[in-house]
Amino acid sequence: MTHIRVLGPGCKNCTETMRLLQEAIEELELDATIEKESDVATILKYGALSTPGVVIDEKLVHSGSVPSPEEIRSWLQPH
Repeated sequence: MTHIRVLGPGCKNCTETMRLLQEAIEELELDATIEKESDVATILKYGALSTPGVVIDEKLVHSGSVPSPEEIRSWLQPH
């Protein structure tokens, strides 16, 4: 199972990132969970200096903007 965390305070961009991730998971028929992380210390632990951030299986793969659907699919395809 793939574990995904969206890092951020819960802003519009974080919500959109979660929506796009959920769509990709459904489209690719992946066994994955998405978790929202808003604790600043935890966000910094992953090295995300701007949000939203995306962590897949404990590795920061993106931060600072809403990722495109193509980017998201490229992160999830190898899993």
